[in-house]
Amino acid sequence: MPGSSKTILIVDDEEPIRTSLTQILSRLGHGVRSASDGFSALCEMRLGVPEILLSDLNMPGMSGFELLSVVRRRFPAAQVVAMSGAFPGDAVPAGVAADAFYEKGTNVGLLLEILQRLIQAERQPPTRHSGETAPIWIPRNGHDASGDAYVTLACPECLRTFAQVVDASVTVIRQADCVHCSTLIRYAVIHQPEVVGLGRLE
Repeated sequence: MPGSSKTILIVDDEEPIRTSLTQILSRLGHGVRSASDGFSALCEMRLGVPEILLSDLNMPGMSGFELLSVVRRRFPAAQVVAMSGAFPGDAVPAGVAADAFYEKGTNVGLLLEILQRLIQAERQPPTRHSGETAPIWIPRNGHDASGDAYVTLACPECLRTFAQVVDASVTVIRQADCVHCSTLIRYAVIHQPEVVGLGRLE
């Protein structure tokens, strides 16, 4: 990627992957930083917003699902690549606020091609998300006294929380009205599918 130096932030809880990607992208002339989870990534972004964010989805603490939702809201100019070994193919998983997707465990050359396409595209101010914010990604909390599965939602408007029962629907993006202020909240529940191909780049 000669002549196309970018600032890139790599977010992955596996140190070997962070180290390998940092070495590869640095050799290509990019300014690279890294973080081990979503919280650390947001701290890094306060120091300087990267032009490209490359983030794993399944991480402890703040997952990539949650991180990318926050980044889309707070840093909309950043180009985002999500990566995971839990989703096959190159399509961005439903509800994930990313510009591109890389399947971990496949050839790292594919990742470099994705990054090159983003660099050539030069991200424009997002318009496809106008009127439709990225969903809030949250983990399932467990079951209430009645045995129903539920999640705890935090309203982005009034900042108060409330429990929301979730059914077994396969719908990825769900909606609920805040019980306090009636704001419509779009959210998705983080599931932990069987993960394959983690811990390696190719």
